[in-house]
Amino acid sequence: MVRRMKTQAAPYITTPLYYVNARPHLGHSYTTILADVLKRQNRQRGIQATMLTGTDEHGEKIAKIAGEQGVTPQALADEVAADYKATWEKKEISFDIFYRTTQEHHKKSVQHALSFLKEKGEIEFREYEGQYCVGCERFLTASELTPAGLCPDHQRF
Repeated sequence: MVRRMKTQAAPYITTPLYYVNARPHLGHSYTTILADVLKRQNRQRGIQATMLTGTDEHGEKIAKIAGEQGVTPQALADEVAADYKATWEKKEISFDIFYRTTQEHHKKSVQHALSFLKEKGEIEFREYEGQYCVGCERFLTASELTPAGLCPDHQRF
């Protein structure tokens, strides 16, 4: 009798890609340590697991903070990403991939995906007007605003 073993896909564990508008703090550490624990647990059980962490280096928040510090957004991203990477290495986090959204392969992948979706008619370009909160990084509807017309979380526009 031949017994077939069920094959299991190797776990791919990720953290959020942390925004470079803030240095690593306890909340970032908590998530990253949990991901590291999952990876190590899998490896102890003989299961090859891959862990990815990294930084998201785009957005108005980042451009604003870079401007306030008198540096370019890329210079800010380089500095803070290095801080994240050094922090995880100091804590002996065993990540396999440190991903940055300013890396060339990321840019090319996003361009390819957007081109593909546009060709399929899945992306529609049009103008939109509304209250945009940089802190939330989204448009808010009238029902979400305070009586003064502000973002309830950030109290501004």
